[in-house]
Amino acid sequence: MDMFSLVRLRTFNRLQTVVQHLSQQMSKQAGSDAEVLLQKSGHAGVITMNRPKALNALNLSMIRLIYPQLKAWEQDPETSFVMIRGVGGKAFCAGGDIRAISDAGQSGDRLAQDFFREEYMLNYAIGTFSKPYVALIDGITMGGGVGLSVHGHFRVATEKTLFAMPETAIGLFPDVGGSYFLPRLEGKLGLYLALTGFRLKGRDVHKAGVATHFVESERLPALEKDLISLKAPSKETISDLLDGYHEKSESGKEKPFVLAEHLDKINRLFDSTSVEGIIRNLKQDGSSFALQQAETLIKMSPTSMKITFRQLKEGATLSLKDAFAMEYRLSQACMRGHDFFEGVRAVLIDKNQNPKWSPATLEEVSDEYVDSCFKPLGSSELKL
Repeated sequence: MDMFSLVRLRTFNRLQTVVQHLSQQMSKQAGSDAEVLLQKSGHAGVITMNRPKALNALNLSMIRLIYPQLKAWEQDPETSFVMIRGVGGKAFCAGGDIRAISDAGQSGDRLAQDFFREEYMLNYAIGTFSKPYVALIDGITMGGGVGLSVHGHFRVATEKTLFAMPETAIGLFPDVGGSYFLPRLEGKLGLYLALTGFRLKGRDVHKAGVATHFVESERLPALEKDLISLKAPSKETISDLLDGYHEKSESGKEKPFVLAEHLDKINRLFDSTSVEGIIRNLKQDGSSFALQQAETLIKMSPTSMKITFRQLKEGATLSLKDAFAMEYRLSQACMRGHDFFEGVRAVLIDKNQNPKWSPATLEEVSDEYVDSCFKPLGSSELKL
């Protein structure tokens, strides 16, 4: 064995030891009550989001367990693919632990930096994972849950799937790689979803291009069993199996895409050089759909909308790696600002749904301020 191979073997063995220790610690602490379960089943590495009472919301301790295990499975010749799922029947993962991040940001705690940095590192690891990655997005899949799924090879939606990127309503922006995947959806659909937070349900998640397959929820246990039973799992054999399940799924097959009748308007009215221009287009159009969208946008954080508009414009031509570097800069700008903390207060703490944004109007959010949010962070840059 040459020196290079020996070093690689030692590195892999050390990584395995660390992961085994983490897994043992997790098992000792909580058993099946652990927030995330990491198991081998046949040739599959299986990640189970296990916080059903919190709709499987993602926190930093979960990220710190999933990331090293994912890296170890990537190196492990006995692991052919990874599957991720949620328990509880209501959610795959309803998002990141935003309340904890808000508390940390206000108190100056490092969590406000560490969470975003390590979450994006995990998202990037999923997006660049060299083996097939199958996300079973059964139930609510928002924000952080999108980051755990959308960058993988296969995303399987069910009739229970509820997808959204609702960040502009809480003074944030559609992160977890939203700047990469949203502008790559058809036409202006990604920008529409990003600014309005519109919710896609069931088969529409597949029709929008977010999911790769659709399978009825009741058939997921059989699908999981068939995936784990594959003799020689590969991207091709997994794809063939998922295609077979997808083709036999009848639920919602004949219904048109929920936004089908509005796509022409979305493409035309959201094609503007500014958020102000989009709102003007919507008001001038005057149709009930257009006016409804204008009403929705007026409720969102003006700062978030301007950041999001530029974020997607930039992201359309960035690599996944550069998109996450940009998003980390934006995350820290939001931690320095006002609207994220106000949005969390209004939506998650007081729950009065009445945030007081500052600045209160789009016109008051200067181009200079938006530019400052995108500036590199020097030694604090995200390194992938």
